[in-house]
Amino acid sequence: MITLTGKKISEGIAIGKLSFYKRDIKEIKKIYVKDVEKEIQRFQRAREKAIAELKVLCDVSEREVGEANAAIFEMQQEILENREWIDEINGMILEEKLNAEYVVQAAAEKLISSDAFQEKGYNVGHEDDIRDVALRLVRILSRIWKDRILTDEPFIMAAKELYPSDTVQLDKTKVLGFVTMYGTINSHTAVLARTKGIPAVIGLGEVLKEEYDGKTIIVDGYDGKIYIEPDYTTLTKMKERRDAGLNQYKNLERLKGKENVTQSGQRIEICANVGTREDIENVLRSDAGGIGLFRSEFLYMETGRRVPSEEQLFQVYKLAAESMGSSRVVIRTADLGGDKIADCIDIGEQNNPAMGLRGLRLMFEKEDIFKEQLRAILRASAYGNVSIMFPMITSIEEVTKAKGMLERVKQKLKADKIPFNENIQIGVMIETPAAVMISGELAREVDFFSIGTNDLTQFTLGMDRNNGRISKYYDSCHPALLKMIRIVTNNVHLEGKHISICGDLAADLSMTEFFVKIGIDELSVAPVQVLGLRKKIRDIQ
Repeated sequence: MITLTGKKISEGIAIGKLSFYKRDIKEIKKIYVKDVEKEIQRFQRAREKAIAELKVLCDVSEREVGEANAAIFEMQQEILENREWIDEINGMILEEKLNAEYVVQAAAEKLISSDAFQEKGYNVGHEDDIRDVALRLVRILSRIWKDRILTDEPFIMAAKELYPSDTVQLDKTKVLGFVTMYGTINSHTAVLARTKGIPAVIGLGEVLKEEYDGKTIIVDGYDGKIYIEPDYTTLTKMKERRDAGLNQYKNLERLKGKENVTQSGQRIEICANVGTREDIENVLRSDAGGIGLFRSEFLYMETGRRVPSEEQLFQVYKLAAESMGSSRVVIRTADLGGDKIADCIDIGEQNNPAMGLRGLRLMFEKEDIFKEQLRAILRASAYGNVSIMFPMITSIEEVTKAKGMLERVKQKLKADKIPFNENIQIGVMIETPAAVMISGELAREVDFFSIGTNDLTQFTLGMDRNNGRISKYYDSCHPALLKMIRIVTNNVHLEGKHISICGDLAADLSMTEFFVKIGIDELSVAPVQVLGLRKKIRDIQ
């Protein structure tokens, strides 16, 4: 038995024969052409056909994996309609008298390495999408229509890499799972694999060899491992794990559409936490009651050294608002700092980052970035039930300052005649002992609260939650923490305000009954945890 370790991107167990994916495209050679006008026309026809194909693919994707994920192919159409890129290709054909296939590939790599690649919202961080578009054009120009998979039976696919259009067209009745040499966990390919529910492990490197083709393989999407020619013990264990996972999934699926209500009739809302646009579709699939926490900092952490623009932020927030309909979308302003570092924002060296310049304090220092973020959230509020939430609050003065900045942004939007919800609700995170102690006063200043148990626990216990050396002392259910949660809940309810828990403790099923008992209004968890939490609530007497 051979064991290989990669990156897990989609949970589940798949067992079957390995089959390598072959692209029927030979090396693209540089060829000089005599009739450049004819070559430009050939490129134009290929571009038009590619756009038509993507429109069909977008429609199919919308039915199979939802609107949020189908937007990947709308973005690819935008690449094909990008005037600068078209002019770049036409110019290279005209000036260098080169064949369109070679020029398309060269122009794609040039775009990926250019500053424009970093600046355009539709392709930040997604080089595979550019290459996917270029590959489609080359296929059409070369009159190559099909790739080869060397089996007609259900199988596990192996490839150097898979592009989004490859992944979205995978037939779940045939492709049991897939493994690749390369790829990243945040790519559109990874998102589509999770959405389609195909177990997958990527980034195995050169140790994934074509000589394994046809061998029995196990893909362990839970632990990011693959087993080639597994022994009897491993095969038996993985079959049991696969069957248990399928049974649990089927049982939980029956809870979709059911209420989050205990057997005594007490209700509690269940919402989902998200960090990127790709997570939004998972919220819909999970049957969550809305987005209880949109972690804006991840939008900054995935863009490299370029600060995301107001327009980029707005498009993601708008998608969330429209996708959720009348359900609430709580957008937290970027909680950067501590262990959440974005290359595009210089914080400087800090001796104690977790307790340093972070959260709202950092945004006050980066006022221009903060205002762009506020504008994006307010603009998105015209498209759905959007609320705004401020992190790492320690004083009334911080709330007053943040609300003042929000009001000035509102006035500017009014002057520019840009629509937004003038009565947008404002909330704060309770993550520090200071916020707990002044929660009564805060409840008179804002509309709702969310308790971030991860930070509140480490600040209460004086322990870094990321320090493995003290993990044995770290008690996420410490009596002091539970007492703080009860105090905040009582103070908030005295003012008739709404309170949720959005930290990891919200998904701890051993704590669910306690949260219900003290009157927490909402629990916000990862999309995959929604139905399990619903079952727990419905089982409470």
